[in-house]
Amino acid sequence: MQKRFVSIWFRQLLADWQLIRRPELKNVPFVFAAPDHGRMIITAVSPIASNFGVETGMRAADAKAICPGLEVLDDKPGRPKNLLKGLGEWCVRYSPIVAIDEFGMDGLLLDVSGCTHLWGGERGYLKEIVSRLKSKGYTVRLAIADTPGAAWAVSRYGKITPLIPTGGQVDALLDLVPDALRLTQPVLAKLRKLGFYQIKSFIGMPRSVLRRRFGEDFLLRLAQATGTENEVLVPLQVPVPFSERLACLEPIKTRNGIETAIHKLLENLCNRLRAEGKGLRTGILTCHRIDGKVVQADIGTSGATHSISHLFKLFQLKIDQIRPALGIELFVMDAPKVDDVEVPQEEMWTSTPGLDDKSLIRLLDRVAGKVGFQVIHRYLPATRYWPERSVQKALSVTEKPATTWRVTQPRPTELLKTPVPIEVMAIIPDHPPKFFIYNGVQHLVTKADGPERIEREWWLDQGVHRDYYQVEDEQGGRYWLFRSGHYGGEQKYKWFIHGFFA
Repeated sequence: MQKRFVSIWFRQLLADWQLIRRPELKNVPFVFAAPDHGRMIITAVSPIASNFGVETGMRAADAKAICPGLEVLDDKPGRPKNLLKGLGEWCVRYSPIVAIDEFGMDGLLLDVSGCTHLWGGERGYLKEIVSRLKSKGYTVRLAIADTPGAAWAVSRYGKITPLIPTGGQVDALLDLVPDALRLTQPVLAKLRKLGFYQIKSFIGMPRSVLRRRFGEDFLLRLAQATGTENEVLVPLQVPVPFSERLACLEPIKTRNGIETAIHKLLENLCNRLRAEGKGLRTGILTCHRIDGKVVQADIGTSGATHSISHLFKLFQLKIDQIRPALGIELFVMDAPKVDDVEVPQEEMWTSTPGLDDKSLIRLLDRVAGKVGFQVIHRYLPATRYWPERSVQKALSVTEKPATTWRVTQPRPTELLKTPVPIEVMAIIPDHPPKFFIYNGVQHLVTKADGPERIEREWWLDQGVHRDYYQVEDEQGGRYWLFRSGHYGGEQKYKWFIHGFFA
């Protein structure tokens, strides 16, 4: 696929942003200024102030002298970048790869390869972006070309069509000034001094001569613009490998329309997953509304799956959370987490499916879609001896245990996360207690069984062990107590309660 890039130049970014916030400044000349070595230097100019001859880099005091009634606003470091970041996140609806123009800090670069057909071609694509940004109050110029450098140059200095045909970036650059190559001011001054006022005056010169006179960075910028050197964009949002987009000719407002869009996206996504032997574990539906707001709905599965019907039922449970407002113009379906799908071997004789039964997994997914995955857990035995460390959460329903459950000794139905200290009276060492005090209540022990000694793993301190007892009080309550340490040993012994039997 031929790479295509779009450059969006915000001609007066800060001024437009201020006019959107304060429409009363529409007929007032104003500038942004920031302190620099004890002077206020202008960083952005409004259109009216520009008509009076005010320019960026000028001192605010000089600007006031030539522009009566000029209002000077304080600029803040990093404001243009923050504005571009917000605009870039909004432009994700037009391309998954959107980057901030770090050179001028006044534009965006989009990798639109394979995206423009959703808007009827490149001309319709550019027209859509311009009209939408203009309706929001921003003055922009756009261009599309095979390279980010060429698109950047034409959007700012081009006087021809903004649609540069495939392979036509060199011809589009010839008549432009050297500033279109994103060069530093010292290099530009040297070019003007030598009489190079257009790119065509030096583009055909030997590279060795250009390198010797203007440096390696000059050659890199020239190569990036002409396409002999690749330029990698750093996207604001890292694209998800498995992602599908669906642009709408008319805004979608109804539940039936949203369901149709979800089903279409799942068809495309699941076909890709199936072809690569993958299955979805986490799915995110992002809905871009025409008012600029973004609404999301996400699902999760207990096991990797590329079943369209199953995933569609999970998303149906989330549709009530989607507020279309005036309408949704773009749907994006992402699968940020996928796993390999294991194809089960068919068996000649039937057996109990257990957790391998797909219907059970689908039931769990639907229940989790209503109550949340955070309340459904599956536990597996862990290779640890301390009871509170002998279980671990399973990552999925199909995960296999590394060891077997220990069933040789009875265990309480409710195990405390952390053992709680208690006060105990025991008549004879190594015997169960006669009574114990837990939460301020004294429990008289009538029956007891034990001790069961549990030591730590061999690679840990072997001097620490626990002696567990099953005891029953006069009320019939059954508890799991243990003594840590030896009577008369160097380490002082302590008693704890660790669980409750049914």
